[in-house]
Amino acid sequence: MRTTPRALLASALLAGLALAPVTLAAPAATAAPYCGITWGSLPKVTGYDTEPAPLTDVRAGRHSCFDRVVLDVSGDAGEYSVRYVSTYRAPGSGQALSLRGGAKIEVVVGNPTYDGDGDPVYDPRRPAELVGTDGYRTLRQARLGGSYEGQTSIGLGVRARLPMRAFVLDGPGSGQRLVIDVAHRW
Repeated sequence: MRTTPRALLASALLAGLALAPVTLAAPAATAAPYCGITWGSLPKVTGYDTEPAPLTDVRAGRHSCFDRVVLDVSGDAGEYSVRYVSTYRAPGSGQALSLRGGAKIEVVVGNPTYDGDGDPVYDPRRPAELVGTDGYRTLRQARLGGSYEGQTSIGLGVRARLPMRAFVLDGPGSGQRLVIDVAHRW
């Protein structure tokens, strides 16, 4: 029986494979969370009975891993709901309000923009542009939806549905502030 060059090559390859060391790939390491962020994108809701204090300001800040929106309250921040929504709507009327960005966050706080006499305490000059967002990686817009029946609604337009968190801090002064952080990425 005559051996062809092709058969010799195949035999050599098979023999080489039989002698080759076998290495098993190690399981892929689980990537560490971005900047240690483990927040997720589910709603953040709290509620407790307090005397509603007026909302006095909305401001924003940039951080290395997230963008931050802060709602200042003259007293107790009280209840809040922060959640992603498909359509941001004005309180009371239900009118759809546009927000820039690929995702929308609705922030509802149990704090009106007016005092006990109905006089405005927070009356921004540009309700559709509460803060400047130039240079922000995630935040695209912060918009006042309105204050209705003792609650205030603010819409946040963000780049995409990303991890977010909400929490209350004491200050400035004797007031509190609701902080909303939205990560730059997952």
